[in-house]
Amino acid sequence: MKTLKQFEFPPELVPDFEKAKRLEWFTIAYFLSSALFIFLAMGNSQTMKTAWYDDVLSLTPPIAFQVASRVFLKSPNKEFPYGYHRVVNIAYLCSALALFALGVFLVIDSSISLVKTEHPTIGTVVVFGQQIWLGYVMLAALLWSTVPSVILGRKKLPLSKKLHEKNLYTDADMNKADWMSGAAAMLGVVGIGCGWWWADSAAALLIAVDIVHDGFTTLKQAVFDLMDQIPKTVSKEQPDPLLEQVRQTLAGQSWIKDFSFRMRENGHIYLGEGFVVPTQEENLIQHIASTVQTIENLDWRIHEFIITPVPELPQEESAY
Repeated sequence: MKTLKQFEFPPELVPDFEKAKRLEWFTIAYFLSSALFIFLAMGNSQTMKTAWYDDVLSLTPPIAFQVASRVFLKSPNKEFPYGYHRVVNIAYLCSALALFALGVFLVIDSSISLVKTEHPTIGTVVVFGQQIWLGYVMLAALLWSTVPSVILGRKKLPLSKKLHEKNLYTDADMNKADWMSGAAAMLGVVGIGCGWWWADSAAALLIAVDIVHDGFTTLKQAVFDLMDQIPKTVSKEQPDPLLEQVRQTLAGQSWIKDFSFRMRENGHIYLGEGFVVPTQEENLIQHIASTVQTIENLDWRIHEFIITPVPELPQEESAY
């Protein structure tokens, strides 16, 4: 049985991969501390409860990344001839599903509190022998859950694009956008202090809607990846430019009269198939081997590309 070759990141990307793992371990420790801080300062505020759920939810992508990173490098075998790369897609789906499901729950929960016109109160607490308004503690907790998160997101974003790591990109995007959730939560706490009973639930609802939006976008792309959609950029905005490079490479071969090809994403790597109508049969095997090598050398993500000669292409077939 034929199996894929062993996968490893190119030597120049190994330090980036190790850095990404370190950042994710730091992220896990950071969000555990942030969730604990917010839980201790929560009181009966709907905004703080939503912010706490947001922090707990933010643990999902880094944990999924760490689990996947221990699996996808395993060698292909008889049971898994394509290797374990799909675990990256599964981790991506788990993160997206958790994000979307909790976002929907929080929208419903916050809306109910707003409709019921619940009037939350923020009391006082004794800190180092001094009685202070609990809102100050809440604001400090929210500040801690926001600023470092934004910095982490900015550090992860370029790494996710280098490594073609969508789960890391989702995590980075969530972290980078946390300033909005943090600002909304702070406004909710200040609103309660000003006597605006609706500010708490309104801020929580704003955070929840943002979570649903991110969750839906991410979940849709995660499902599409598992359905073998054409490879997209990590930011999910457009087809990967690498597809055009493959097309140009096939189009530039003098021994190919006509062709079509398809590629799919398997974790970090791409697998592709080309169907070509050769102009001649002389040295056909050598031509195929040379062209395959040229295509696989275009980028480290093209892990395997197979070329099959055919007498003609079906009418509906055309080059990408």
